[in-house]
Amino acid sequence: MFRSAVLATDATPRPVSLDEAQRTANDAAGWVEQNWSVWLTNGLRIVLIIVIAVAMRSLIRRGITKLIARMNRTAQAVDGTALGSLLVNAERRRQRSEAIGSVLRSVASFLIMGTAALTVLSVLKINLAPLLASAGVAGVAIGFGARNLVTDFLSGVFMILEDQYGVGDEVDAGVAKGTVIEVGLRVTKLRGADGEIWYVRNGEVKRIGNLSQGWATAGVDVQVRSDEDLDRVRAVIERTGEEMQKAEPWSERLWEPVEVLGLNAVYLDSVVVRVSAKTVPGKALSVERELRWRIKRALDAEGIAIVGQPHEQELRTAAPAADAATAVAAPSAMANPTSPQSLATAPIPPAPTGVTLGKP
Repeated sequence: MFRSAVLATDATPRPVSLDEAQRTANDAAGWVEQNWSVWLTNGLRIVLIIVIAVAMRSLIRRGITKLIARMNRTAQAVDGTALGSLLVNAERRRQRSEAIGSVLRSVASFLIMGTAALTVLSVLKINLAPLLASAGVAGVAIGFGARNLVTDFLSGVFMILEDQYGVGDEVDAGVAKGTVIEVGLRVTKLRGADGEIWYVRNGEVKRIGNLSQGWATAGVDVQVRSDEDLDRVRAVIERTGEEMQKAEPWSERLWEPVEVLGLNAVYLDSVVVRVSAKTVPGKALSVERELRWRIKRALDAEGIAIVGQPHEQELRTAAPAADAATAVAAPSAMANPTSPQSLATAPIPPAPTGVTLGKP
């Protein structure tokens, strides 16, 4: 009982004297007085760092936006002119510039705000080594897990910066072929020949064949009889090409005169004349169709017939009638029932009833 009483007495809080309370308050005040300048300095430094980071981010993003807008205005100014036909179209320039601007703005924001965050942590006397090590390990793990996404993104960035293709280009990406309708940092959309839309990941594209840059070639093969006057055929085709180059809208689509390259093939009853023309990118197919149309009409007017592989119906009509004698079968000894060959193949008659074979 005595021990319990002692423990109860020890557990009771001892009253604080006035002197002790005053001494504690003086110590706290002294500690605050010694450190308030450090707190104020660090607080002002953190506020200044945040203000500078936000201001720099805003200025840089605004400058990037103005640069992109100026690029779009320049593209719209030359669009529809002779110079614009040599350059990329306005929509392609717009999407390319917007993609580049988005990348630049994201990179600028990441660098500025990341640097500001690290600077604030260093001001607060926080050890950054474990944090940076953890971030590095997490980055490696995320990179392994999303390597395809990272590959697509990086491929899209370099593709846009290098201007490998853009909106309106006819491209062959290996995995798909068609007209580019949208360019993104991760996926490119292609419109196929039958109207389908292909979504091609930029990381899957190993090679690109751009059919819309520089110039294109329109090639037409004209097959005529081998006994035709080739000089006359050449003159008719060249005159047709000159007339086509003077007509609208082919005068803008043909960059050079239509050229007769010569004979592309020689057969027993016909020859193939090769015709070529340099055109605006993406207009080769329409030029080929129009050129065939005009050459056919010009050759018909001159009495020069275009020949080719005859159809199957024409081959059956032109085939000679079959000889009736060929339908008669060749004479055979088997056709005569009294011949030894026919008798040898006759079946053996059955044995008479009640007669046992092999016994007399």
